[in-house]
Amino acid sequence: MSSSQETAERYFSAISAALDGLDVFLRDDRSPFYKHGLVAQVAVEYIARLESSFSCWRNRLGFMERFRISRAGSGFPIFQNVLELENDRRQATQRLDAIPEPAELRAEMADFILRHKAFPKDLRQAMAERLYLEDVKDGRIFSPHILPRTVKVSVNPKTRRPYYVVHWGAFDGSENLPMIYMATLEDSSKDMVSALVTGDARLNPEAGIDLPVEGLLNPELAHSFDDFAEKNAAYSLSPATIADNLDKDFETLHPKQLRRVILGPFYSAGITEHNSTVTDILAKVRRPENAWLLTWTVQEIYSKTERPERRGLWSSEPARQEFYVNTDNLEAARQGVSAYEKHALIPHEAYQALYAAGKTEEIFDDFSVHILSNGQVISDV
Repeated sequence: MSSSQETAERYFSAISAALDGLDVFLRDDRSPFYKHGLVAQVAVEYIARLESSFSCWRNRLGFMERFRISRAGSGFPIFQNVLELENDRRQATQRLDAIPEPAELRAEMADFILRHKAFPKDLRQAMAERLYLEDVKDGRIFSPHILPRTVKVSVNPKTRRPYYVVHWGAFDGSENLPMIYMATLEDSSKDMVSALVTGDARLNPEAGIDLPVEGLLNPELAHSFDDFAEKNAAYSLSPATIADNLDKDFETLHPKQLRRVILGPFYSAGITEHNSTVTDILAKVRRPENAWLLTWTVQEIYSKTERPERRGLWSSEPARQEFYVNTDNLEAARQGVSAYEKHALIPHEAYQALYAAGKTEEIFDDFSVHILSNGQVISDV
Protein backbone atom coordinates (compact mmCIF):
# COMPACT_ATOMS: atom_id res chain seq x y z
CA MET A 1 0.00 0.00 0.00
CA SER A 2 1.41 3.40 -1.00
CA SER A 3 1.81 6.23 1.52
CA SER A 4 -1.07 8.15 -0.09
CA GLN A 5 -3.31 5.09 0.24
CA GLU A 6 -2.28 4.69 3.89
CA THR A 7 -3.09 8.36 4.55
CA ALA A 8 -6.48 8.00 2.86
CA GLU A 9 -7.24 4.86 4.86
CA ARG A 10 -6.34 6.61 8.13
CA TYR A 11 -8.53 9.56 7.19
CA PHE A 12 -11.53 7.40 6.30
CA SER A 13 -11.15 5.37 9.48
CA ALA A 14 -10.97 8.54 11.60
CA ILE A 15 -13.95 10.30 9.98
CA SER A 16 -15.97 7.08 10.13
CA ALA A 17 -15.28 6.78 13.87
CA ALA A 18 -16.20 10.45 14.36
CA LEU A 19 -19.51 10.17 12.50
CA ASP A 20 -20.36 6.93 14.32
CA GLY A 21 -19.70 8.71 17.62
CA LEU A 22 -21.78 11.71 16.59
CA ASP A 23 -24.64 9.38 15.65
CA VAL A 24 -24.47 7.76 19.11
CA PHE A 25 -24.53 11.21 20.71
CA LEU A 26 -27.49 12.44 18.64
CA ARG A 27 -29.58 9.34 19.35
CA ASP A 28 -29.03 9.46 23.11
CA ASP A 29 -32.05 11.18 24.68
CA ARG A 30 -29.94 11.86 27.77
CA SER A 31 -27.46 14.00 25.84
CA PRO A 32 -27.63 17.80 26.24
CA PHE A 33 -28.14 18.19 22.49
CA TYR A 34 -31.37 16.22 22.72
CA LYS A 35 -33.02 19.14 24.50
CA HIS A 36 -33.58 20.41 20.96
CA GLY A 37 -35.53 17.19 20.29
CA LEU A 38 -36.48 17.42 16.65
CA VAL A 39 -33.14 19.03 15.74
CA ALA A 40 -31.25 15.97 16.95
CA GLN A 41 -33.64 13.63 15.14
CA VAL A 42 -33.28 15.54 11.87
CA ALA A 43 -29.49 15.76 12.20
CA VAL A 44 -29.31 11.95 12.36
CA GLU A 45 -30.66 11.82 8.78
CA TYR A 46 -27.88 14.07 7.51
CA ILE A 47 -25.18 12.18 9.42
CA ALA A 48 -26.43 9.02 7.67
CA ARG A 49 -26.09 10.81 4.34
CA LEU A 50 -22.52 11.82 5.21
CA GLU A 51 -21.66 8.27 6.25
CA SER A 52 -23.04 7.01 2.93
CA SER A 53 -20.98 9.59 1.02
CA PHE A 54 -17.77 8.64 2.82
CA SER A 55 -18.45 4.96 2.16
CA CYS A 56 -18.82 5.78 -1.55
CA TRP A 57 -15.65 7.89 -1.63
CA ARG A 58 -13.75 5.10 0.06
CA ASN A 59 -14.95 2.60 -2.56
CA ARG A 60 -14.13 5.06 -5.33
CA LEU A 61 -10.44 4.86 -4.46
CA GLY A 62 -10.55 1.29 -5.81
CA PHE A 63 -10.50 2.67 -9.35
CA MET A 64 -9.87 6.43 -9.01
CA GLU A 65 -7.00 7.72 -6.89
CA ARG A 66 -8.08 11.36 -6.95
CA PHE A 67 -9.49 12.44 -3.59
CA ARG A 68 -8.70 15.68 -1.76
CA ILE A 69 -9.73 17.11 1.56
CA SER A 70 -9.54 20.63 2.94
CA ARG A 71 -6.45 20.02 5.10
CA ALA A 72 -6.04 23.60 6.30
CA GLY A 73 -9.74 24.40 6.48
CA SER A 74 -12.73 22.26 7.34
CA GLY A 75 -11.03 18.86 7.37
CA PHE A 76 -13.86 17.61 5.11
CA PRO A 77 -13.56 16.66 1.43
CA ILE A 78 -13.30 19.58 -0.98
CA PHE A 79 -16.44 20.58 -2.85
CA GLN A 80 -15.23 19.06 -6.13
CA ASN A 81 -15.54 15.59 -4.57
CA VAL A 82 -19.13 16.34 -3.58
CA LEU A 83 -19.95 17.49 -7.12
CA GLU A 84 -18.34 14.39 -8.64
CA LEU A 85 -20.28 12.12 -6.31
CA GLU A 86 -23.56 13.79 -7.25
CA ASN A 87 -22.68 13.56 -10.95
CA ASP A 88 -21.87 9.84 -10.57
CA ARG A 89 -25.20 9.30 -8.81
CA ARG A 90 -27.06 10.80 -11.75
CA GLN A 91 -25.12 8.75 -14.30
CA ALA A 92 -24.93 5.52 -12.29
CA THR A 93 -27.61 3.56 -14.14
CA GLN A 94 -26.18 4.42 -17.56
CA ARG A 95 -22.61 3.58 -16.53
CA LEU A 96 -23.65 0.31 -14.88
CA ASP A 97 -25.17 -0.83 -18.16
CA ALA A 98 -21.70 -0.65 -19.71
CA ILE A 99 -20.01 -2.78 -17.00
CA PRO A 100 -20.45 -6.60 -16.89
CA GLU A 101 -22.41 -8.13 -14.02
CA PRO A 102 -20.42 -9.11 -10.86
CA ALA A 103 -20.67 -12.85 -11.59
CA GLU A 104 -19.29 -12.33 -15.08
CA LEU A 105 -16.44 -10.18 -13.79
CA ARG A 106 -15.51 -12.78 -11.16
CA ALA A 107 -15.43 -15.52 -13.78
CA GLU A 108 -13.18 -13.41 -16.02
CA MET A 109 -10.89 -12.62 -13.06
CA ALA A 110 -10.57 -16.30 -12.14
CA ASP A 111 -9.83 -17.21 -15.76
CA PHE A 112 -7.21 -14.45 -16.06
CA ILE A 113 -5.44 -15.57 -12.88
CA LEU A 114 -5.32 -19.20 -14.04
CA ARG A 115 -4.00 -18.34 -17.50
CA HIS A 116 -1.57 -15.52 -16.66
CA LYS A 117 -0.62 -16.28 -13.02
CA ALA A 118 -1.16 -12.61 -12.27
CA PHE A 119 -3.87 -10.42 -10.82
CA PRO A 120 -6.09 -8.66 -13.41
CA LYS A 121 -5.80 -4.97 -12.49
CA ASP A 122 -8.31 -3.76 -15.13
CA LEU A 123 -10.93 -6.31 -14.10
CA ARG A 124 -10.43 -5.49 -10.43
CA GLN A 125 -10.96 -1.80 -11.19
CA ALA A 126 -14.09 -2.62 -13.20
CA MET A 127 -15.44 -4.59 -10.24
CA ALA A 128 -14.59 -1.74 -7.86
CA GLU A 129 -16.33 0.77 -10.14
CA ARG A 130 -19.42 -1.43 -10.38
CA LEU A 131 -19.68 -1.82 -6.60
CA TYR A 132 -19.16 1.93 -6.19
CA LEU A 133 -21.86 2.86 -8.73
CA GLU A 134 -24.34 0.45 -7.14
CA ASP A 135 -23.60 2.08 -3.79
CA VAL A 136 -24.01 5.61 -5.17
CA LYS A 137 -27.21 4.77 -7.05
CA ASP A 138 -28.94 3.24 -4.05
CA GLY A 139 -27.50 5.40 -1.26
CA ARG A 140 -28.82 8.69 0.14
CA ILE A 141 -25.67 10.76 -0.19
CA PHE A 142 -24.93 14.27 1.06
CA SER A 143 -25.52 16.20 -2.16
CA PRO A 144 -24.41 19.82 -2.80
CA HIS A 145 -28.01 20.79 -2.04
CA ILE A 146 -30.60 18.61 -0.31
CA LEU A 147 -34.17 19.69 -0.98
CA PRO A 148 -36.48 20.82 1.85
CA ARG A 149 -38.78 18.44 3.71
CA THR A 150 -41.68 19.26 6.00
CA VAL A 151 -41.49 17.15 9.17
CA LYS A 152 -44.01 18.81 11.48
CA VAL A 153 -47.32 20.65 11.07
CA SER A 154 -49.30 22.35 13.82
CA VAL A 155 -51.29 25.52 14.52
CA ASN A 156 -50.39 28.64 16.48
CA PRO A 157 -53.60 29.32 18.47
CA LYS A 158 -52.69 33.01 18.91
CA THR A 159 -52.30 33.84 15.21
CA ARG A 160 -54.63 31.04 14.02
CA ARG A 161 -52.09 30.15 11.37
CA PRO A 162 -50.69 26.72 10.54
CA TYR A 163 -46.96 26.39 11.04
CA TYR A 164 -44.44 23.99 9.54
CA VAL A 165 -41.03 22.73 10.59
CA VAL A 166 -38.96 22.34 7.43
CA HIS A 167 -35.36 21.18 7.02
CA TRP A 168 -32.85 21.10 4.18
CA GLY A 169 -29.11 20.64 3.71
CA ALA A 170 -26.19 22.12 1.81
CA PHE A 171 -22.47 21.50 1.35
CA ASP A 172 -20.78 24.89 1.20
CA GLY A 173 -18.48 25.14 -1.81
CA SER A 174 -16.15 27.82 -0.49
CA GLU A 175 -15.57 26.56 3.05
CA ASN A 176 -16.15 22.83 2.31
CA LEU A 177 -18.57 22.47 5.21
CA PRO A 178 -21.73 20.33 5.43
CA MET A 179 -24.64 22.27 6.91
CA ILE A 180 -28.17 21.49 8.10
CA TYR A 181 -30.96 24.06 8.11
CA MET A 182 -34.27 23.96 10.02
CA ALA A 183 -36.99 26.60 9.95
CA THR A 184 -40.29 27.08 11.75
CA LEU A 185 -42.66 28.95 9.44
CA GLU A 186 -46.19 30.22 9.94
CA ASP A 187 -48.32 30.32 6.79
CA SER A 188 -51.05 32.95 6.37
CA SER A 189 -52.08 31.79 2.86
CA LYS A 190 -55.89 31.76 2.83
CA ASP A 191 -56.12 28.32 1.20
CA MET A 192 -53.77 26.72 3.75
CA VAL A 193 -55.46 28.39 6.73
CA SER A 194 -58.90 27.19 5.60
CA ALA A 195 -57.61 23.68 4.86
CA LEU A 196 -55.56 23.16 8.02
CA VAL A 197 -57.08 25.25 10.82
CA THR A 198 -60.35 24.39 12.57
CA GLY A 199 -62.75 26.89 14.13
CA ASP A 200 -61.17 26.40 17.55
CA ALA A 201 -57.66 27.06 16.16
CA ARG A 202 -56.49 23.45 16.04
CA LEU A 203 -55.03 21.32 13.28
CA ASN A 204 -57.77 19.91 11.10
CA PRO A 205 -57.73 16.11 11.70
CA GLU A 206 -59.30 15.58 8.28
CA ALA A 207 -56.40 17.25 6.47
CA GLY A 208 -54.77 13.81 6.08
CA ILE A 209 -51.14 14.93 6.21
CA ASP A 210 -48.72 12.02 5.93
CA LEU A 211 -45.41 13.29 7.29
CA PRO A 212 -42.70 13.76 6.23
CA VAL A 213 -43.70 15.68 3.11
CA GLU A 214 -41.14 16.28 0.38
CA GLY A 215 -40.81 20.05 0.04
CA LEU A 216 -42.82 22.79 1.71
CA LEU A 217 -46.32 21.65 2.63
CA ASN A 218 -47.88 24.61 0.77
CA PRO A 219 -47.95 23.38 -2.87
CA GLU A 220 -48.30 26.91 -4.27
CA LEU A 221 -44.97 27.92 -2.71
CA ALA A 222 -43.08 24.61 -2.75
CA HIS A 223 -41.01 25.20 -5.91
CA SER A 224 -40.11 28.78 -5.07
CA PHE A 225 -39.17 27.69 -1.54
CA ASP A 226 -36.86 25.01 -3.01
CA ASP A 227 -35.19 27.73 -5.08
CA PHE A 228 -34.88 30.00 -2.08
CA ALA A 229 -33.30 27.28 0.06
CA GLU A 230 -30.69 26.57 -2.61
CA LYS A 231 -29.81 30.24 -3.23
CA ASN A 232 -29.64 31.16 0.46
CA ALA A 233 -27.62 28.26 1.86
CA ALA A 234 -24.10 29.71 1.72
CA TYR A 235 -21.99 29.66 4.88
CA SER A 236 -21.09 33.30 4.18
CA LEU A 237 -24.72 34.33 4.77
CA SER A 238 -25.55 34.82 8.43
CA PRO A 239 -28.72 33.22 9.83
CA ALA A 240 -30.08 36.76 10.35
CA THR A 241 -29.60 37.54 6.65
CA ILE A 242 -31.18 34.25 5.53
CA ALA A 243 -34.19 34.72 7.84
CA ASP A 244 -34.62 38.31 6.69
CA ASN A 245 -34.44 37.26 3.01
CA LEU A 246 -37.03 34.56 3.66
CA ASP A 247 -39.33 37.06 5.36
CA LYS A 248 -39.05 39.48 2.43
CA ASP A 249 -39.34 36.92 -0.38
CA PHE A 250 -42.58 35.28 0.83
CA GLU A 251 -45.45 37.56 1.89
CA THR A 252 -47.48 34.75 3.43
CA LEU A 253 -44.63 32.82 5.06
CA HIS A 254 -43.57 34.13 8.45
CA PRO A 255 -40.25 32.69 9.72
CA LYS A 256 -40.37 32.44 13.49
CA GLN A 257 -37.14 30.54 13.97
CA LEU A 258 -34.20 29.43 11.85
CA ARG A 259 -31.48 27.04 12.97
CA ARG A 260 -28.26 26.14 11.20
CA VAL A 261 -25.99 23.29 12.23
CA ILE A 262 -22.47 23.62 10.80
CA LEU A 263 -20.50 20.38 10.91
CA GLY A 264 -16.76 20.87 11.27
CA PRO A 265 -13.95 21.59 11.39
CA PHE A 266 -12.68 18.02 11.71
CA TYR A 267 -9.14 17.40 12.97
CA SER A 268 -7.16 14.24 12.24
CA ALA A 269 -3.55 13.55 13.29
CA GLY A 270 -1.01 13.73 10.48
CA ILE A 271 -3.65 14.75 7.92
CA THR A 272 -5.28 18.09 8.76
CA GLU A 273 -3.20 21.22 9.27
CA HIS A 274 -5.60 23.92 10.51
CA ASN A 275 -4.45 23.98 14.16
CA SER A 276 -0.83 23.13 14.94
CA THR A 277 -1.47 22.75 18.70
CA VAL A 278 -4.26 20.21 18.19
CA THR A 279 -2.36 18.42 15.41
CA ASP A 280 0.85 18.08 17.44
CA ILE A 281 -0.95 16.63 20.45
CA LEU A 282 -3.19 14.29 18.42
CA ALA A 283 -0.03 12.94 16.76
CA LYS A 284 0.98 11.58 20.18
CA VAL A 285 -2.17 9.48 20.54
CA ARG A 286 -1.12 5.83 20.46
CA ARG A 287 -3.95 4.45 18.33
CA PRO A 288 -4.53 6.33 15.04
CA GLU A 289 -8.26 5.51 15.08
CA ASN A 290 -8.56 7.64 18.22
CA ALA A 291 -6.47 10.58 17.01
CA TRP A 292 -9.27 12.92 15.90
CA LEU A 293 -11.53 15.74 17.04
CA LEU A 294 -14.88 16.72 15.52
CA THR A 295 -16.50 20.10 16.19
CA TRP A 296 -19.85 21.58 15.18
CA THR A 297 -21.82 24.76 15.78
CA VAL A 298 -25.57 25.23 16.28
CA GLN A 299 -26.81 28.72 15.38
CA GLU A 300 -30.30 30.08 16.06
CA ILE A 301 -32.17 33.23 15.07
CA TYR A 302 -35.74 33.88 16.17
CA SER A 303 -38.41 36.51 15.72
CA LYS A 304 -38.98 38.62 18.81
CA THR A 305 -42.11 40.27 17.39
CA GLU A 306 -44.13 40.66 14.21
CA ARG A 307 -45.08 44.00 12.71
CA PRO A 308 -48.67 43.56 11.51
CA GLU A 309 -49.56 44.13 7.89
CA ARG A 310 -50.69 47.60 6.86
CA ARG A 311 -53.19 48.23 4.12
CA GLY A 312 -53.82 51.78 2.96
CA LEU A 313 -55.43 53.53 0.06
CA TRP A 314 -52.15 54.17 -1.74
CA SER A 315 -49.82 51.53 -0.36
CA SER A 316 -49.72 48.36 1.69
CA GLU A 317 -47.09 46.37 3.54
CA PRO A 318 -47.25 42.69 4.54
CA ALA A 319 -46.55 41.46 8.05
CA ARG A 320 -42.83 41.54 8.83
CA GLN A 321 -40.66 39.85 11.48
CA GLU A 322 -38.26 41.63 13.79
CA PHE A 323 -35.43 39.20 14.45
CA TYR A 324 -33.43 39.25 17.64
CA VAL A 325 -29.64 39.39 17.32
CA ASN A 326 -27.89 39.23 20.69
CA THR A 327 -25.64 42.29 20.48
CA ASP A 328 -24.65 41.87 24.16
CA ASN A 329 -22.61 38.84 23.09
CA LEU A 330 -19.87 39.84 20.65
CA GLU A 331 -19.64 36.36 19.10
CA ALA A 332 -23.41 36.10 18.67
CA ALA A 333 -23.45 39.54 17.06
CA ARG A 334 -20.60 38.55 14.73
CA GLN A 335 -22.45 35.40 13.68
CA GLY A 336 -25.76 37.24 13.27
CA VAL A 337 -27.69 35.03 15.69
CA SER A 338 -29.91 35.15 18.75
CA ALA A 339 -27.90 32.32 20.32
CA TYR A 340 -25.29 29.72 19.41
CA GLU A 341 -23.69 26.57 20.80
CA LYS A 342 -20.26 25.15 20.00
CA HIS A 343 -19.73 21.42 20.49
CA ALA A 344 -16.70 19.13 20.36
CA LEU A 345 -16.61 15.33 20.22
CA ILE A 346 -13.32 13.59 20.99
CA PRO A 347 -12.22 10.02 21.86
CA HIS A 348 -11.22 9.47 25.49
CA GLU A 349 -7.61 8.66 24.56
CA ALA A 350 -7.24 11.91 22.58
CA TYR A 351 -8.84 13.93 25.37
CA GLN A 352 -6.37 12.43 27.84
CA ALA A 353 -3.50 13.55 25.60
CA LEU A 354 -4.85 17.11 25.45
CA TYR A 355 -5.44 17.11 29.20
CA ALA A 356 -1.92 15.84 29.91
CA ALA A 357 -0.53 18.65 27.74
CA GLY A 358 -2.56 21.20 29.72
CA LYS A 359 -4.36 22.39 26.58
CA THR A 360 -7.99 21.51 27.27
CA GLU A 361 -9.04 24.98 28.49
CA GLU A 362 -7.24 26.69 25.61
CA ILE A 363 -8.70 24.43 22.91
CA PHE A 364 -12.19 23.94 24.32
CA ASP A 365 -12.92 27.48 25.46
CA ASP A 366 -16.62 28.19 24.74
CA PHE A 367 -17.22 24.55 23.71
CA SER A 368 -19.45 21.88 25.19
CA VAL A 369 -17.16 18.85 25.25
CA HIS A 370 -18.37 15.29 24.66
CA ILE A 371 -16.02 12.34 25.16
CA LEU A 372 -16.46 9.11 23.26
CA SER A 373 -15.54 6.11 25.39
CA ASN A 374 -16.39 2.42 24.84
CA GLY A 375 -19.25 3.23 22.48
CA GLN A 376 -20.82 5.79 24.82
CA VAL A 377 -20.65 9.57 24.95
CA ILE A 378 -19.94 11.40 28.20
CA SER A 379 -20.89 15.09 28.26
CA ASP A 380 -20.40 18.04 30.62
CA VAL A 381 -16.77 17.18 31.41
